Amino acid sequence: MSAPKPERPRPGKRRTSAANVSESFDEHAATYDRMVGANPGYHEHLRLSARRMGIPNRGSGMHLLDLGCGTGASTEALLAAAPDARITAVDASKEMLAQAAAKTWPPTVRFVHADAEDLVGAGITGPFDGVLAAYLVRNLTDRDATLRAVQEIMRPGAPLALHEYSVKDSPRSRAVWTAVCWTVIIPMGRLRAGSGELYRYLWRSVLDFDGVRGLTERMRGAGFEDIKVQTVAGWQQDIVHTFLGRKPGGTDVVDPALTVAPTPPEGIDVTKPE
Repeated sequence: MSAPKPERPRPGKRRTSAANVSESFDEHAATYDRMVGANPGYHEHLRLSARRMGIPNRGSGMHLLDLGCGTGASTEALLAAAPDARITAVDASKEMLAQAAAKTWPPTVRFVHADAEDLVGAGITGPFDGVLAAYLVRNLTDRDATLRAVQEIMRPGAPLALHEYSVKDSPRSRAVWTAVCWTVIIPMGRLRAGSGELYRYLWRSVLDFDGVRGLTERMRGAGFEDIKVQTVAGWQQDIVHTFLGRKPGGTDVVDPALTVAPTPPEGIDVTKPE
């Protein structure tokens, strides 16, 4: 399948990139929930990644970080997996964060406007007992430095879950992704948000992003261990993945019985645990 020719942004509009993507999210915040709500499995896949973190005891006594929380879908997923934990949810887009904060949350959840690439500068220092980052790493300008910084504010033994698109290693996945973007996602973005530019960026950025092997190596380079990758069922199999890792040292806070997701619809292992 040949890739369609990229469209040029409208006059006066910048092409969306990792350097300005938070501004694009600001522009699309009001329609974002309707867009992702039309994606079959979007919310369940986030809840699956949160469950795969293996957080024990409903998160009692734990402080968790939702990094790149957007309008709060990943926060909701983390809260479902750990209803007794404290959750700090962070995003660089003020408008996306405002959409999230306007929803109903327990007092254990707080939202903070901060850039994921400068958490300490924003006063987000932890230590955290677990971190969920959904659709974030692909949008970073310095992925390696950010992953190292996240590892530094985690407690020893704490789990990390990166919930991400990754298609580079699979020609079939790249073809399916392109077909879905150009027949469904981008046209729907034009219809519901008045512009498809953010969703054209989504298409481009996923094609350009790390493959499964590349991102697992990036996690190892940032100091994480016990790395495991699982995908999801349906058309997004081998497109959407949960990348799991753990900060070395201390007592492993992960409950292995909670991380198992052996078959669809729970998930499919694409790499074996180390």
